[in-house]
Amino acid sequence: METTVFKLGELFCGPGGLALGAVSAAIEKEEYKIVHEWSNDYDPSTCDTYRKNICPDRPESVICGDVRTLDMESLGAIDALAFGFPCNDFSVVGEQKGFNGTFGPLYTYGVKVLKRYRPLWFLAENVGGLQSANGGKAFEKIKQDLVEAGYKIYPNLYKFEQYGVPQARHRMIIVGIREDLPYEFQIPSPAPYASCDVACRTALEEPPIPKDAANHELTRQSPQVVERLKYIKPGENAFTASLPEELQLHVKGARISQIYKRLSPDKPSYTVTGSGGGGTHIYHYSENRALTNRERARLQTFPDTYVFEGSKESVRKQIGMAVPVKGAKVIFEAVLRTFAGIPYEAVQPFL
Repeated sequence: METTVFKLGELFCGPGGLALGAVSAAIEKEEYKIVHEWSNDYDPSTCDTYRKNICPDRPESVICGDVRTLDMESLGAIDALAFGFPCNDFSVVGEQKGFNGTFGPLYTYGVKVLKRYRPLWFLAENVGGLQSANGGKAFEKIKQDLVEAGYKIYPNLYKFEQYGVPQARHRMIIVGIREDLPYEFQIPSPAPYASCDVACRTALEEPPIPKDAANHELTRQSPQVVERLKYIKPGENAFTASLPEELQLHVKGARISQIYKRLSPDKPSYTVTGSGGGGTHIYHYSENRALTNRERARLQTFPDTYVFEGSKESVRKQIGMAVPVKGAKVIFEAVLRTFAGIPYEAVQPFL
């Protein structure tokens, strides 16, 4: 019997960006859909967020703990697997340790699940810097392991601002389909989203965020930061703006473009990250302040009803680690159409 409802397992689930994109994916054949089965993450607040929004009726299906001690045999059968394995060691921001770091080898736990449960398909996500980590050898090794696990793979660097997301966020996503199945995935074209308004001002202001919305607390700004922001124009940062001597940053060797950088209101946001100290908050285009977590969540295309659990700092990190919901939904819908035999506009992989 043909499978039309795909039970999804998820490792490194984060606060649920991939999950919300998956369960909200809908195509012309309504019987084809994705449902949550189980998920795992190591951070308690992140797991609480996922439970509250994705599976409030099945909180036990979220297993909170280190993936390295996870009992693989007890997870349960699934039709699909999603795993946004930790990107810390593959990011171009930082040392890019790749497999030599703490987090680089964690993708292997996704491979173990694929071998144990043999789901029909999977989606794996990481930063664009994955391509160059370890001189490109890390990416080749990961692809080889996924193929050897028994899957045809379809990697692509997705530029989410081209898919209706108000944020310049570029991520390597690998879709895999089990090698014994007759389906061939194609990279969904961004053309249908060309008319989408991806200006960050639109995302933050239309409609206005309710003042009592969850996770909408303002960040305390010191008088010096407020004064510095007065001199920084939209699109500028602390090193490109004309700042008085007393407000300039004298950090030797530091020219990171996002330090005290204001958004350009008519363009997509720059990449939302989990950091916030030392001027790495995202700064409003017209108000002299950092964005609230709710505003950051809008740039990640989470609905205002999506409530994040934990401290303000924890919520900031959760939002920064997530996959944009709208971008994930586009890819999951392409997977559903592939299995449903529905043609869709496609493009060649961008690698």
